[in-house]
Amino acid sequence: MENALCFHNATVVTGYSLMENSCVYVKDGKIEDVFSERRFLNKHFSPEVRIIDVDKAYIAPGLIDTHIHGFAGFGTEDNSPDSILEMSKALAEYGVTAFNPTLYPTDPENMTGCIRAIVDAMGHEEGATIMGVHLEGPFISPEKPGALSPSAISPVNLDLMDKLWAASNGNIVNMTVAPELKNMRELALYCIKKNIVLQAGHTNALYENMLEGMQAGILHSTHLFNAMSQMHHRNPGAVGAILIHPEMSCEIIADGIHVHPDLIRLLARDKPIDKIVLITDSLKPTEQREGTLIANGEEVVLQGGCFHRKADGVIAGSSLSMIRGVKNLVSFGFPVETAVRFGSANPAEIMRYSKRGSIMPGYEGDLIVFDKQFNVLATVIKGCLKKNAF
Repeated sequence: MENALCFHNATVVTGYSLMENSCVYVKDGKIEDVFSERRFLNKHFSPEVRIIDVDKAYIAPGLIDTHIHGFAGFGTEDNSPDSILEMSKALAEYGVTAFNPTLYPTDPENMTGCIRAIVDAMGHEEGATIMGVHLEGPFISPEKPGALSPSAISPVNLDLMDKLWAASNGNIVNMTVAPELKNMRELALYCIKKNIVLQAGHTNALYENMLEGMQAGILHSTHLFNAMSQMHHRNPGAVGAILIHPEMSCEIIADGIHVHPDLIRLLARDKPIDKIVLITDSLKPTEQREGTLIANGEEVVLQGGCFHRKADGVIAGSSLSMIRGVKNLVSFGFPVETAVRFGSANPAEIMRYSKRGSIMPGYEGDLIVFDKQFNVLATVIKGCLKKNAF
């Protein structure tokens, strides 16, 4: 029997542009065709094709979250394949079709265990596809730990990196590092050989350190403006280097709290549009419906759109979802096609995910349907409906 879906009467956000009154046809897990509503009316489908009228809603590429620690009460710190799989299911409800489970640094034994849990979950997903591991550390600056545990931060250690790589079975996709650390060049060359995308983050780098890092292949950056050396007129620091050099790409947390909306607008004015990546950096209790909220072993409360540690009120991290990030970007003044691009085509390109992030024939059949209020109505992953409100 043919495995096929045809969505019609839609505004298609291709990943780069808008197509009004259009249709998307998915067959055998891939995007088969994109065409006008007029062609749809004259097209004859076999009886096995499921036809869905989306009533003018948006159809977009599935969102790809390349920096996420947890969701819906499940997190990477749980050291459990089941927890990662529950994240996968929950994320599909919110329009995420692929993600990089992200680990904070912990002691080496626990960290390798958490990596193995992610790898063991890969291939068993019922929701969003697990693309591989994002390591946020441990080779970062002790001067810019953010919410990370200072005791788990490590100098560059290639033996430890070997252990982390072995635990991942070759599935570390991206890694946050501080370019100024001693022996960072050796680590960068190691990672380049393994096809790991390196990101400058949790860094106190001088401008010169950033230039050296770029020359060694550190060309992406972690949650721009947060936990990094700020721009100064005598030394532009990490923020300045990222803004000045068009080849540097960057993550952005578009919750309106971590970064002021006007700064995101400024960024998009000066940075090539294909170099900005929407991420959530969300924690385990994000969208959790009941029970005590725990993140990184500490009780937190949701206040003002962020999680705060209950013990002292310090910000513990983000509660953003990708679809809400898209909605926020539109409210900040970005066209919907640009906001979607930040969360789909751009991360796919920077992470080198072939045939993902755009609605084009031959690409992976990962789609979301959402209305003008940014409610996710349907999620399609590899051509299969994972959520359907029609």
